[in-house]
Amino acid sequence: MEPMLATATPGKEPLDTRFFGHPRGLATLFFTEMWERYSYYGTRALLILYMTAAVASGGLGFSVRKSGAIYGFYTAMVYLLSLPGGWVADRIIGQRKAVLLGGMLIAGGNFCLAAPTIGAFYAGLGLLILGTGLLKPNVSTIVGQLYRVGDKRRDAGFSIFYMGINIGALISPLICGWVGEKVNWRLGFAISALGMVAGLIQYVLSGRYLGEAGQHPTRLEDPRRDRAEKRNAALAALVVLFILGVIVALAARGKFVLSAQSISNALGWVLLAISIAVFAWLILGKGWSLEERKRAGAILVLFAASAIFWAAYEQAGSSLNLFAERNTNRVVLGYEFPASWFQFVQPLFVILLAPAFAWLWLRLGRREPSSPAKFSIGLFFVGLSFLLLVPPAAHTGVSPNWLNACYLLSVIGELCLSPIGLSAMTKLAPARAGGFIMGIWFLSTSIGDWLAGRAGSLFESMPLPRLFGISAAVPLVAAVILALLARPTRRLMAGVA
Repeated sequence: MEPMLATATPGKEPLDTRFFGHPRGLATLFFTEMWERYSYYGTRALLILYMTAAVASGGLGFSVRKSGAIYGFYTAMVYLLSLPGGWVADRIIGQRKAVLLGGMLIAGGNFCLAAPTIGAFYAGLGLLILGTGLLKPNVSTIVGQLYRVGDKRRDAGFSIFYMGINIGALISPLICGWVGEKVNWRLGFAISALGMVAGLIQYVLSGRYLGEAGQHPTRLEDPRRDRAEKRNAALAALVVLFILGVIVALAARGKFVLSAQSISNALGWVLLAISIAVFAWLILGKGWSLEERKRAGAILVLFAASAIFWAAYEQAGSSLNLFAERNTNRVVLGYEFPASWFQFVQPLFVILLAPAFAWLWLRLGRREPSSPAKFSIGLFFVGLSFLLLVPPAAHTGVSPNWLNACYLLSVIGELCLSPIGLSAMTKLAPARAGGFIMGIWFLSTSIGDWLAGRAGSLFESMPLPRLFGISAAVPLVAAVILALLARPTRRLMAGVA
């Protein structure tokens, strides 16, 4: 029998504490995100290894440079599509339906990767991009809606939610990675798809615990402005589709050559242009209050820090995955374990450490560091993780403990930044744009993933000590700068620590 709701204070509805002191709906979202991340990280663990594997062994036989470009494009687009995905949920279908539709597309995408044709491979990546863009920002937004304004459980709730993410990320490389590398690459992708199917089933069956959270799209108070904004969004989508159609048509006629590298390069400029446009609108555009503009300035600072952090951290799936395969001794008791198994080390550390961090933030009380300060700490540790790898980077057959120690340091940084960032976005976002602001947060991840893919593409063309040294220096410098900006950024947050 489930425990009752906590006793209500006079004049207020009782707090829902049925899931480890948190709302019962958190469990629904916990398992939805767990299975979605199982699917995502199962695919990520295999992707660059599958692309670079020889055709004779069932791989695609792509070069490292091409594979890194495709990897960066895919992981960047997965998070870039969170921006329109959040807006579509906010204004048209609601977060709940967006999560369901996104999960269906993700499952279909992984089944396409399991098909034996190159066309199905690219179609699968496309479906995964669309599906994750719908699901990822909106499931996090619903988590925020489970808590009242000022509820002190919010950061701890996101830390618990983050454990669900990492349980999925922990088990998927062990299962999908082993099946993919040791049995059949495409079967590994099919096993990944089944995880998303399991997540969809439990999401539908336990959706009643979410109450009204994420159920309805929001509308502007002015009906004419509401219709105009939706009309402009539809027009923008048509323009984008038209431009893409023209590019494909010109390439088909031989006017220019489309390659993985050229497409990836173009995406970098698109990400920069979108970031400038989004923050120009949030800070300078009409319709925002002074407080909302200040908070947008704080989001910009956290956004830049996040992009730098993920540029280093997400190399786990690109350059560090190749380092595990080519430079690391993976033989234990005479058995060579799959390189993709290293992908479970980070989520294992998260699961072990997340409860301690959730407890720590509550225990510190008024002494708890602000969000910008936590971000600075996160950047410091991810930079330190790459600095540790510089000495062994010039060698082969190195101990796996170098990667294990690297991942431990990066996870300490992750727990100071990622769940805190999710929570901060739900507190800084205006009520009418919660999903869109969460999409902006994932836009920073998109930029980081694109940079991580580019780093992976340099694995063979740049000395590894230099590649890892640069990957260490950039976040370490950013950590110092953010520490200096922590106090003014906190003032911009207008009461949101």
